[in-house]
Amino acid sequence: MLTLRKSQDRGYADHGWLESWGNLRVINEDRVAPGTGFGKHGHRDMEIVSYVLSGELAHRDSMGNVVAIPPGDVQRMSAGTGVQHSEFNHAEGQVTHFLQIWIEPDTTGIAPGYEQKTIPAAEKRGALRLVASRDDAKLYAGLFDGSERAELALDPTRKGYVHLVRGSLEVNRQSLGAGDALLLDGESRITLANGADAEVLVFDLAP
Repeated sequence: MLTLRKSQDRGYADHGWLESWGNLRVINEDRVAPGTGFGKHGHRDMEIVSYVLSGELAHRDSMGNVVAIPPGDVQRMSAGTGVQHSEFNHAEGQVTHFLQIWIEPDTTGIAPGYEQKTIPAAEKRGALRLVASRDDAKLYAGLFDGSERAELALDPTRKGYVHLVRGSLEVNRQSLGAGDALLLDGESRITLANGADAEVLVFDLAP
């Protein structure tokens, strides 16, 4: 079963929205003005994925990581027993646009962890590339335009979630616009096609 969730029906705000589908808890979409950001704050027992769309995000955390996250990089942080971090845009004249995703882990009380990957655009071109995986969730990202097409097999006993970051795209012949989402329940396969400058995230989630 596919359930369309239009961007305007979701209570969209730049500060994010609550999804709570399977073990997906939150997708926050933020645009951070130059010289601003989010001061030190804490998380516990949550998998946190940051996906930068434009600009650059400066990250500092209590594990000792001091890094820059540019577009094309995906950051995954396991909050575990507790982590503090901050995020800022230190660039002049450029807004940083990014998604921050919270996924509830199936194991709690673990030691905090950090991972950052560079995913070249060519690896996402006309394909779904696995960009983050931890505990009982997987996150794929893809870029689609024109005749580019991809399929992803799913376990129908699990849940899925498709979020169109930008552009337009058809998923199992369902048309999506920027900010739209599809909730997947009992689906064994999805087909992505007829994209127009589309960037998409696909989640494989615990039921």
